[in-house]
Amino acid sequence: MRPNSVLISLMLVLLATWLGLDAVSVAANRIVPGEGVGVGGIAGWPGVLTSLMPMLAVLLLAWRPTGRHLRLALMLVILMLTALPLWLVVAAAATVDPSLPQARMAIGPAVWIAIFVLLLALIELRGRVPLPSWQNGLLYLLPLLSLALSLMLDLEPLALRQEYQVRKSAFLTAIGEHLLLVSAAVGISLSLGVGLAMAMRHWPRAQRFGFTLLNFLQTIPSLALFGLLLAPLAWLSDRYDWLAALGISGIGWAPALLALIAYSLLPMVRNTYVALEEVDPGVIDAARGMGMSRAQIFRQVRLPLGLPVILEGIRITTVQGIGLTAVAALIGAGGLGRFIFQGLGQAAMDLVLLGALPILIMALLADALLAALTEKIRPGGTH
Repeated sequence: MRPNSVLISLMLVLLATWLGLDAVSVAANRIVPGEGVGVGGIAGWPGVLTSLMPMLAVLLLAWRPTGRHLRLALMLVILMLTALPLWLVVAAAATVDPSLPQARMAIGPAVWIAIFVLLLALIELRGRVPLPSWQNGLLYLLPLLSLALSLMLDLEPLALRQEYQVRKSAFLTAIGEHLLLVSAAVGISLSLGVGLAMAMRHWPRAQRFGFTLLNFLQTIPSLALFGLLLAPLAWLSDRYDWLAALGISGIGWAPALLALIAYSLLPMVRNTYVALEEVDPGVIDAARGMGMSRAQIFRQVRLPLGLPVILEGIRITTVQGIGLTAVAALIGAGGLGRFIFQGLGQAAMDLVLLGALPILIMALLADALLAALTEKIRPGGTH
């Protein structure tokens, strides 16, 4: 069999970065710059050799990628992802002086690149190793359990954890604001998208104008769109007291929600239109032959058959909205973006990560869950 060039390349990158870049950065406090420490400076050469063994094993297995070898490589990749949080506990104990209460350890480029490369390897292997759903869930649960165990053991010196502890209440509030804004935008855009798609089907002349307008909205940069909404919303809230009582103003959640809806409409309308329009005409003729009305055909034929495509639009809209909501923090809409911009202003990268990592995790979870649901309900999908 031909070697798996993707897996081999990923493992070579992982080996080079693991040995050549700093694994962690240690600083006496939040103000002073950290000093990089490599893997050898943390665990010594015995620890380095031990950490290299699974990487080399996956590299060798990729040269002859039989089904059994790829399954074993998948287990090793999961093992390495599971070991990384526990390895950070070892690094904290080896590098941070316990007599310095303000000392902190930041995650270095070697670890970040290792996580990224291992996730790419996981994606590559999952497409080639079919596993039952319960085994998939168990495998993906192991790294999360390892992370939870590491946090309970001794990761107090981790800079990211320290930033979280200082802002715990604000962080939880920001997550709620972020999810609420995204949920509202997706829900409203779904309702509007279905209505617009159905209108375009009934009035074909509206199709070209509608898609032209929605494409134009997509070309406007997010900050520019926020700026365009400030003046009219401020004027409306000043003129109508009941709008001001609802919290609508030139800044805050109102312009952010309107902008998110504007960006969400194109994928929602396009996918809904395609889902309803591309149903096999033979199926529609069979439904008419059975005496179904137009409303029954829509509810019982078009909508169920087009639901996977509509869910795909919801997936795109949700992932896009999770990312765009971070920018909305610039106009006072709240959410996790406030930590990103505060960290950039203070040159505190761990504060930036405190806002960016949950956004990344939410986007990945939303993408995976909605993609799995789409695949499950798709005709011929896994059940």
